[in-house]
Amino acid sequence: MILAIDTGNTHTVLGCLEKDPETGLTILPVHPVEEPFRITTDRTKTAFEYAAGIEQIFDLAGVDRHGFEGAVFSSVVPAVTGNISRAVELVTGLKPLIVGPGTKTGIRISIDDPGTIGADLAATAVAVKNLCPLPCAVIDMGTATTITVVDEKGSFIGGAILPGVNISMNALTAGTSLLHSVDLAPPKKPIGSNTIDCMKSGAIYGTAGQIDGIIDRFEESMGAHFASLTATGGISSVICPYCRHDITVDTDLLLKGLGIIWDKNNSTKKGK
Repeated sequence: MILAIDTGNTHTVLGCLEKDPETGLTILPVHPVEEPFRITTDRTKTAFEYAAGIEQIFDLAGVDRHGFEGAVFSSVVPAVTGNISRAVELVTGLKPLIVGPGTKTGIRISIDDPGTIGADLAATAVAVKNLCPLPCAVIDMGTATTITVVDEKGSFIGGAILPGVNISMNALTAGTSLLHSVDLAPPKKPIGSNTIDCMKSGAIYGTAGQIDGIIDRFEESMGAHFASLTATGGISSVICPYCRHDITVDTDLLLKGLGIIWDKNNSTKKGK
C-alpha cells in the first residue's frame, strides 16, 4: 500500500493506493478506503499539527498507519511542503518521495523551462500518458483551472491557466454591492430569470464555455483533434457535464499519477 499526497492551495488530498493486477501500476484505491482524504492546507500549521490530523483521519478510517510500503508527495505550496513531509514521516515512519526536478516521471517536459512545471501538472501528465489515448487535454479544476496538453508522443507541451470558478465567484461578490455568494449548482435554465440563477448560469455555463473554447483553440493550434479529454479536481464533476466536448471526469487522476511516479522511482529497488 502506497500513500499518495497532493497539496494544493486550498486542500491537501491523501489517497491509499495499491497495484492494479492488470497493468502493474499503483493506481487502485485500497478497499474499503476508496475515497481520498481531504484536509485544509493551512500555512500556519506545524508538522506535529498536520501529523495529529493525519493520524486521526487514519484512525477514523481504519487505516493502519504502519501498513504503508512507501509515500509520494506533490505540492504547489512551498511554505507547507516541509511540514507535511515531516508529518508523513512522523505518522508512517516513511520519508516521502517529493516530486520535483530530478524525479523520474517517464514523461518529456517540452516547455520553455521544464523546471518550472508544477508537481501536480507533472503527476496528471504522467497519469494521462499511461492511462489515456493520446493526444489528450487535461482539465484540472482547483483553486486555479489549468488546461494542459500531452501530445501524441507522450510529451507535456504546455497549456493555459485561468482563475478557478471559486476565485472568480469570490471576486464577483467582493467587487459588487448587490451580489452575494451562491452555491455552485446548475441553474434551472441557461437564461436566468433571477439574480441567483443568473450568477449560477454565469459560473456553470461561462466556465464550460471557457473550457470548450480553449480546447477548440488548442486543436486548431495543433492541427489535430484530441484522442481523449479528461478532467480532475474538486468541481470538475459539476462543470464538465455542461461542456459540449465529451470529457471524462477522473477525480483520482492526480493521485494515480503519483502512484505511477512512485513505481518509476522504486522499480530498480525491486529488481524490475
